[in-house]
Amino acid sequence: MYRLSFVWLIALGLLVCGAPSEVVAQCGCGEACTSGCQCGCNDPENLAPPDNNDIAVFSSANVTLLSRLTLAEMGAGQGVLGNDCWGWTDKNSGREFAIFGLTNATSFVEITDPENATYIGRLPSAQGNTVWRDMKVYQNKVYIVADGSDNSSHGVQVFDLNRLLTATNLPVTFTADARYTGIGRAHNIAINEDTGFAYVVGSPSQDSSGGLIMLNLKNGVMPQLAGVFAEDGYTHDVQVVVYHGPDRRRNLGSGRGSLNSIRREIAFCANEDTLTIVDVTKKNDPEILSRVPYQQSQYSHQGWLSADHKYFYMDDELDEQTYGPIPTRTHVWDVRNLSNPIYLGYHNGTEMTIDHNLYVKGNYIYQANYSSGLRILKINNPSTVDLEEAGFFDTYPSNNAVSFNGAWSVYPYFPSGSIIVSDRQNGLYVVRFDPQ
Repeated sequence: MYRLSFVWLIALGLLVCGAPSEVVAQCGCGEACTSGCQCGCNDPENLAPPDNNDIAVFSSANVTLLSRLTLAEMGAGQGVLGNDCWGWTDKNSGREFAIFGLTNATSFVEITDPENATYIGRLPSAQGNTVWRDMKVYQNKVYIVADGSDNSSHGVQVFDLNRLLTATNLPVTFTADARYTGIGRAHNIAINEDTGFAYVVGSPSQDSSGGLIMLNLKNGVMPQLAGVFAEDGYTHDVQVVVYHGPDRRRNLGSGRGSLNSIRREIAFCANEDTLTIVDVTKKNDPEILSRVPYQQSQYSHQGWLSADHKYFYMDDELDEQTYGPIPTRTHVWDVRNLSNPIYLGYHNGTEMTIDHNLYVKGNYIYQANYSSGLRILKINNPSTVDLEEAGFFDTYPSNNAVSFNGAWSVYPYFPSGSIIVSDRQNGLYVVRFDPQ
C-alpha cells in the first residue's frame, strides 16, 4: 500500500502524520484512525466470504482454488488484518511454506500439500500493530520490516526458516533469531539472492531520506550496514538484480569473455512519481543512472523486470483512484538503455480496481489488484504494450470497488507451481494457474 509525502497528501486533501520535511509515517489501524491521518484501513468491517473453500463463492477463470486459511485460522485476533506474503522452499526436502504478514505478526503456513494448508505458527511483531509489514528470504532466513508511526524502533527481524521443518505442538509462537536495530521503521525490504544484499526502503534511518539502505546478509545471522543511497529521496519499492540485459555498458562479466569480471548490480526503484535506476555495485558509492517521470503518474508503487531485463512492468497505486473510474493500468517501460528508459504506455485491465503488487514469471504477470483479487496477464508483445488477461481469481467477492480492500500481494515462484495470494480481510489463498 502506498505511503505519501506531504505534497501528495495536500494534493489529495488528506492530513499527514509528521512534519513536511520528514519521511512521513502513516497511521496504523486502531486508535490512530480517529486522528485524522490517512490510515489505509478502508472499511475493515466489510463482510468476508464464508469460511469455506467452496469454489462457487469465488469468481475465477483458469485458476483453481486449492486451499484457503482465514486470518483467524492463522492466529489473527479481532481487528487484525493481513498484508504482504512471500514464500520459502526447503531445497533438501522440497517442502513449501507460505509466509503471511499480519498487522501484528508474521504467520507461517505449510503448503507442501497445497490442498491441505497447515498453520505452523507465528512470529509476533518486534513492535506495534501496523498496516504495513514486508518480508523477503535469503538462504533459509526471512527478513521482516514494518512501517507506521508505532514501529519507530522495529528494526529488521531475522528468523531461521529451518525451524519450521521440526516444529511440533502446533501452532507455535516463535521468537526471532536476531533483530537488526540499525534502522527503525521501514516500508519495504528487497533482497538480491544472487549477491546476498538486502535493500531496505522507505525508512528515515541512516540519513537515507527514505532511499536505499543496503545490508550485507552474508556474514552470519546479523545484517551489516553496507551503504546508503539517498540522492533521489523516498523509494517505495525496489527490485535489485545482477544485470544481464542488453545495455553493454552495464552488462559486464556475463560469461562472454569480458576482461572485466565485475557483475553489475542494478536497482529499479519505484520512487512515487518516477522510475529511478541506480547502479548499486559499489555499496559505498552508488550511481544514479536515470530518473524518469511519466504522464499521469500518481504513485509509482512497485514493479518487476522481464526475465531478459529488457522491460519493466509497474503499478501505479493511485491513478485508478485519481482518474477513475478507469480500468486497472499496468505501465510498461523499455529499459534496454538503463540511462534512458522509455515509457511505452499502459495496458487497461478488465476491472476498474486499484493495483498493488505484481511479479513476473516466464511470460506472465501475476498481479494482486485489491478488490478484484489475483489477475494474471500474458505478455504478448511488450514493445507495443500488448498484454491480455489469461486468468483471474477474485479473493474479495464482496465488491470490485476502487478501495484498498482485498488482495495485497502474490507469490508465484514455488517450484510446484502453487501460487499464494494474501488478502487483507480474507486471508491466505493457495491456487493453481492452468493457462489455456
